[in-house]
Amino acid sequence: MKHVQILIDEEMLADLDADNEVRRTGRSKVLRRLVASYLESRREDRLDSHYRRGYSEEPGVNEELEGWAEEGSWPEE
Repeated sequence: MKHVQILIDEEMLADLDADNEVRRTGRSKVLRRLVASYLESRREDRLDSHYRRGYSEEPGVNEELEGWAEEGSWPEE
């Protein structure tokens, strides 16, 4: 792992340090998990964007798939 230096507002840092999970596991572990979650979310956004762009640019695909969403049966949650 590599050390990094970040700036955090003092009030935000105090709130972070007051959190029970941060007290149990430490700032670094919580911040690493948050960064991993952020990066995964961004990756999913990029993939979604690629799918939307790919299907919207393909002639006739939207018409071909129209109405199929109602055909599926979805499990009860």
